[in-house]
Amino acid sequence: MRKYLGVLAGMAALCVMSWAQAPAQGQTPDQASAQTQAPAPTPAQAPAQTSAQTQAPEAAPIPASDLGKKITLVPFPRVEFFVGGTYAEAGFYNAGHWAGLPGWDSSLGLNLTHWLGFIVEGGEYFGTSKIPTGQQAPFPPCPSFCPYTSPTFDATTREYNILFGGQVARRKYERWTPRGEFLYGHQGVRGIASGGGAQVTEIGTGRALVAGGGLDYKINPRFALRLNADYFQTGTDFTLLGKQKQDNFRVSVGIVIRNVHKKRHTLEEENRSEQQ
Repeated sequence: MRKYLGVLAGMAALCVMSWAQAPAQGQTPDQASAQTQAPAPTPAQAPAQTSAQTQAPEAAPIPASDLGKKITLVPFPRVEFFVGGTYAEAGFYNAGHWAGLPGWDSSLGLNLTHWLGFIVEGGEYFGTSKIPTGQQAPFPPCPSFCPYTSPTFDATTREYNILFGGQVARRKYERWTPRGEFLYGHQGVRGIASGGGAQVTEIGTGRALVAGGGLDYKINPRFALRLNADYFQTGTDFTLLGKQKQDNFRVSVGIVIRNVHKKRHTLEEENRSEQQ
């Protein structure tokens, strides 16, 4: 009997030991092994795991580059040479008759800044003026000089002028450049008339003043078309007529020849050329 009781006690001890060593319910053997073998994280490892799990911040956008901007302002022409035709409505003899006189006009401009310049101008007008017979100053009266026609006679007229002054321009637009000018200088008039078998020449000189302006139209960087309209005042002094003021008007049209600057490259263009 004791023998059987010992055997039963041994079997009961084996069952208790095997139950204590069995894995928890609902876990696989692999999970139980991982829980048994994996050590608990240390405090030093916890911050490292947290920072590793945090996503890296996105890079800030790079601002647009300024390489494409111009280094300097668009250059302006330093020298401008103008030549063209001109037409004047003038009364150089104070005879009460306006004469339409064609001619030519030429100028040289030196631009000190983009809006201010210095100009030298010369020109000439020629044509025929009408002078009343009987009140024919600056030509001598009859019988010294008796014209063939009445009530007026013709006087072949030539006028020249040399002027100096300043010009202003608004160089804001690509094609059009408004401009103004104020000039002062010297002028002279020569008139030739025939009558009574004689030919008489009268010459007068005096001051001249021009105030006006116009537009330049850019054809290409070197050439431009210019249109001007000016008030043209003269103060001619003749021997028989004396010094008197004449209010005249003129218009001019012609070609402007300008010096050309080399193209100013941008930083972007320079960097591109260096890379190539």
